[in-house]
Amino acid sequence: MGDELVDVNGEALRDVIRYQVQVDEPNVVLNLRRDGTDRPIAIGKAAGAPLGIELDSAVFDRVRTCDNHCPFCFIYQLPKGMRKSLYLKDDDYRLSHLYGNFTTLTRFTEADLERVITEGLGPLYVSIHATDPDVRTALLRNRRGATSLRWLELLLDAGVEIHGQVVVCPGINEGAVLDDTLLGVLDRFPRLASVGVVPLGVSDHTTEPDMRPHTLAEAERVLDIIDGWQSRFLAAVGHRMVFAADEYYLMTDREFPSAEAYEGFVQHENGIGMARTFGDEIAAAAAGDAVEGVGVRPGFFAWVDGAPATGYRAPRTSALTVVDERATAARHAPVVILTGEYGARVLSAHHSSLTELAGVEVTIHPVENGFFGGNIAVTGLLTGADLIAALGRVDPTARVLIPDVVLSEDRFLDGLTLADLPRPVEVVGTDGASLVRSLDRRTLAVSR
Repeated sequence: MGDELVDVNGEALRDVIRYQVQVDEPNVVLNLRRDGTDRPIAIGKAAGAPLGIELDSAVFDRVRTCDNHCPFCFIYQLPKGMRKSLYLKDDDYRLSHLYGNFTTLTRFTEADLERVITEGLGPLYVSIHATDPDVRTALLRNRRGATSLRWLELLLDAGVEIHGQVVVCPGINEGAVLDDTLLGVLDRFPRLASVGVVPLGVSDHTTEPDMRPHTLAEAERVLDIIDGWQSRFLAAVGHRMVFAADEYYLMTDREFPSAEAYEGFVQHENGIGMARTFGDEIAAAAAGDAVEGVGVRPGFFAWVDGAPATGYRAPRTSALTVVDERATAARHAPVVILTGEYGARVLSAHHSSLTELAGVEVTIHPVENGFFGGNIAVTGLLTGADLIAALGRVDPTARVLIPDVVLSEDRFLDGLTLADLPRPVEVVGTDGASLVRSLDRRTLAVSR
C-alpha cells in the first residue's frame, strides 16, 4: 500500500494499457519504490491471471489536456467552487480508448498514430463537429481544427474502429452546415463505425452569448436531416451511420425509432437509443421474459474520479443496493423514482407497467436541475443539492429510488454524498433491467 510502481518487466509504463500488457505475462518482475529504495519482486502466475494490484490512476505520466477553447464546452459552463478534478479538460486518445471520452485529435501525433495502430487501441471516439475546415476551426477555436481530421483518415485507413460525434450548436453547425458535415463524412470517412449527433447543452453559467438552446424548428430540422442521411448511408455503405441523441426526440415529441433502426445501439453510451432500450426492457419484464440490460453511459465526468484505473466503463458506484435498514423495511411502501426531467418523460410512458410490476403505486418525480440551470435536463448531471430539494417534496413514507448515473465514487457532482441526503434512498442501475429488478414484487418476495 503506497508503493510506487517504477517499472514492470523493465518497462517504465505510461498508462494502464501498457501495464495490462506486461502483467498478463506468466512471469512478471515488478520494480517497486518505497522511501527512495527500489525493490524488485518476481511473480510467477498463469498467463492473463490478475496480480491483484490496485492502481490509483489510468495514466501514469500526465493526462494530455485539451488546448481547444470550444465555446460549447461544458467544462467552461461549470459554476465555481466544484472539486478541482472536474475542471480538467482532456484530449487524450488513451482516455478515449479506456473510457469512451471524445478527442478532437488536435494534439494527436505521429507517435500516437503508430502506437494506436501497433497496439490495436480501438475503439476510439472522435469529436468531428464539422468537416468544413473553417467551421471546425471556429468551433474549436484552434487553428489545428482545420487539419487534425487528417489523423481520422489515417486511423480509419489502418482499420481502427472509430465512432464520431457532432455537437450541434444552433446557428453555427446546424442546418446546411450539418448537411455538409454528413456529406463530408460520406466522402472522407465512410469507414466510421457511427456518428452521433447531440444537442448543445447550455447551463446558466455559460459566458458565451452565441451559445443557446435549440428552437423546436431547429431540433425538427436536425432530425429531418439525419433521417435523410440515414437512407443515403444505408444505400452507400450498408448501414445507417448517423444517429440522433434521445434529447432530439424528446424536444420534438417524436416517437423513438425502433430497436432495429439503432443497429446494435453502437452509441448507447452517448445517450443514443437509451430510451428505446429502456422501454423494451420494461416491456419484456412486464411480459415475464428474462431481461438483461444493454448498459448505460457512465456519465459526463465518470472518467475523472468515478471510474477505476482499469477503465473499460466499469461500474461507477460501489453499491447498487439499499442504503440502510429503513429502506429495506419499506418494501411494501409506495415507490417514488427521482430522475431528471428528460428521464421522467421516458419513464412516464411506462408508468402503468412499472406500477403493475411493483404491486404498489409508483410515482415518477422529475427533478429540476437547479445547480446548472439552463436547458440541462439529463439525469446524469443532477447533483446532491437537486435531490435534497426534491426529497423535501416527497411522501416521507415512500421508498425512494435514484439512478446510479448521478453518482461518481459514491459522490454527487457537487461533492455531496448519500449520507448528506435527509433520508435513505436506494441506488439502482440506470437501465430498464436494473429498475425492473428493483421494483418487481416477485423478485423482492424471493430476496426477502
